[in-house]
This record gives sequence, structure tokens and C-alpha cells, in this order.
Amino acid sequence: MARIVVIGAGLGGMSAAYELRETLGKDHAITVVGDGDRFSFTPSNPWVAVGWRKPEQITLPAGEYLGKHGIAFTGSPAARILPEEKAVETADGQRLDYDYLLICTGPQLAFDEVPGLGPDGGHTQSVCTTPHAEHAWRAWEKFLENPGPVVVGAVQGASCFGPAYEFAMILDADLRRRKLRDKVPMTFVTSEPYVGHMGLGGVGDSKGLMESEFRQRHIKWITNAKVAAAGEGRLQVIEHDDEGQPKKEHVLPFAYAMLLPAFRGVPAVAAVEGLCNPRGFVIVDAHQRSPKYPEIFAAGVCVAIPPVEPTPVPTGAPKTGFMIESMVTTIVKNIEAELEGRPPDYQGTWNAVCLADMGDTGAAFVALPQFPPRNVTWAKVGKWVHLAKIAFEKYFLYKMRHGTSEPVYEKYVLKALGIERIKPQG
Repeated sequence: MARIVVIGAGLGGMSAAYELRETLGKDHAITVVGDGDRFSFTPSNPWVAVGWRKPEQITLPAGEYLGKHGIAFTGSPAARILPEEKAVETADGQRLDYDYLLICTGPQLAFDEVPGLGPDGGHTQSVCTTPHAEHAWRAWEKFLENPGPVVVGAVQGASCFGPAYEFAMILDADLRRRKLRDKVPMTFVTSEPYVGHMGLGGVGDSKGLMESEFRQRHIKWITNAKVAAAGEGRLQVIEHDDEGQPKKEHVLPFAYAMLLPAFRGVPAVAAVEGLCNPRGFVIVDAHQRSPKYPEIFAAGVCVAIPPVEPTPVPTGAPKTGFMIESMVTTIVKNIEAELEGRPPDYQGTWNAVCLADMGDTGAAFVALPQFPPRNVTWAKVGKWVHLAKIAFEKYFLYKMRHGTSEPVYEKYVLKALGIERIKPQG
């Protein structure tokens, strides 16, 4: 019997636990280590932040549902990883020994890298977690009583740009529904070299598409931007030229601001010598496996992926839901192979598929594979994307409640987009 520990109870960790159970059967012990006792469907956080969803609609008690499938759970986060001893210590003093360790923690949010950033002691909002989205909704309710300028975007070093674009469009749609849009100047601030770069070097004509959408919605933008500081009602932004040299300083007044931070690895993971890169992200090979610790695998935002291309202001590469599902399946198949005495040589595909809601329409971005040159690359806008995002939310929550590991993106999203699946190696 193998002992398998999964650190993280988010999209990657819960999916991995269910897929491990479904693939390996009941003869192996699986334990999930969460940071708190609830699973949250992170892609719905922008809707929570404008009151279109309530937290209880997109969260569920992780331990209750995992337990129905014979998967153990603790809501005390990992405090230390001891790879030489093959053990994890949790914050409440538990020791969990493992034969295989899956790291699916997601990131630590690096608000502290920009003075005044973030909802905890700072002056800006976030949609990175559901508690942050709840905080953002309370701030939005207050804002609606006395509307003013809005700033949305992503700071230097950020890698997940999709939610910033989503949130700007969602705020625009919400204000139009409330007949308040004419009272709210909006500015999008991003470290990307151009609107629609997405950390991917552009996807199809994403630049033209997003510029057009912003113009239609009267949203101004500043690219190649470093956020120097966030104060009460004021954002200091330094715009750079294409060589990365400071070009112009902007002081943007705001009554409401949401800025995505840069990410780094969580401390318990980053502290393991030889496991991570300097930012604390887990280094993996083509099989999602640590080169130094072959019994450790990683999936999701915690994985070290280099930028797609150098940019004048630092940007990172995003890890989308489709990519995370591929990573999880790769790990499960390789553990299965090793337990059966076969070489663990399965390789996944790091493809980027993003469905970005815009409130009443949406944009789909497809980059297969993530790094150019690509077999498929395009971006399209339509109401069908908005409906697909809602369907994805409902189906993924269904998966989490019923313990199915069926890959949503691969089976449904790519098929709906008319894209033939590109088979992984192995």
C-alpha cells in the first residue's frame, strides 16, 4: 500500500485526490492537506466581488466530500516538508509520512512587494481568494454609494492576467446595469507590453481584440507599467518604454482599485533545499516530477514555468485550468505506472485555454502549446463564452461534490471550441 499526501485543497489538489482514488482504487492511503477546511472555486471570485455570487455558492467543505471517497483530510496547512524523511508536518503538529507527495498549494500572494498593495492593511482589493473577493464586494457596495474613478490591473511580476481583464469588464457591465457607468472613469494598468499579451506573448489577435473591447467600454490603459505604491485613493504608476526604461509617471486617483499581485511559492515549499527556483516555485521535469526528489510531484500555480518571452517590465507565464488538469493527469498516470512496475514516462501538455467572462459576453484564448511556435492560437469574443464559463463553474462544482475526475476542459471545452485534442506523449 502506498501512502500519498496531497498538499493543497484547491482546483489542482482536490482534482488530484479524486483522480488518484479513481485510478488507483481503494488499496492506497490518500491524505489531502488544506489551508482551512473549505474548497473554493477560484475562477468565480470576480463574480463574488460584485455580488453576482455568494461565497456559499462556490465553496464546499472539502473534508466532508473527500471523506465520502475514503480520502483523509486535514485543514491545518503544511508547516514543513521533510523530503529526506518523506514526511510533512502540519501547523497543528501532525506528521504525515508519504511514499509520494503531490504539491498543489497554489501561490503565496506577494502584496508586500508593492507598498500599500492588497486588502490586508493596504488600499487595493483582490480577487485571488474568496475571502478577498468578499472584502472586495463590501468595498464595492460602499463605492456604489459615491462612485468615482476605478483602476484595475496587474502589477509587475504578475502572471495571471485573465482575472484582471475579467474584472475590468465585469465592473463595466455591473455599472452599466446600475446606470452608473457615466459616473466612473476606468483605467487598466498592467505590466504587459501591450493589452492582450496575457503573459503568453499574445494569443491570435488578442491585442487588437482587447484594445477594441476596451475602446468600446471607454476603458483607458497603461502598459509596461510598474506600480510604485498604492496610497489611500491614489496609485503611483511608472510607465516604461520598450527598452524597459522609465518613460512617464502617472498618479491615478481612485475610489476603487483591484490589482493582482505577483506570486511566489508558499513558505513550507520554498524552504526545501533544491526543490524550488528562487521565487519558491517547484522545479519539475516533463513528468511533473522533482529532479532532486523523485517521490515529489507538483501541479498548478506552484510549478516553475519560465516566462514565454522577455518583456520590458517583468511578467510571468499563466497556469490555466486546462493546463492544471493535464498536470494532474500526468502525475496520476506516472504514479500508477510506478506502482505497477512500469517506467513513469507519461508527459502532459502545457496548453493554455482561458475562458474570460465579461459580464454579458466573454473572450476565449487558446494557445496550444503555451510556448510558441504553436499548433493552435486564437482569441474570440462572444456571449457563448459567458455561458460556457457559467457551465464550467457548475460542472466543476459537481465534480468536487461527486468525486469524479473527468477532465472538463479536455472533454467539453476543447470540443465546444472545435479544437481537436493534441495527445500528450507517453
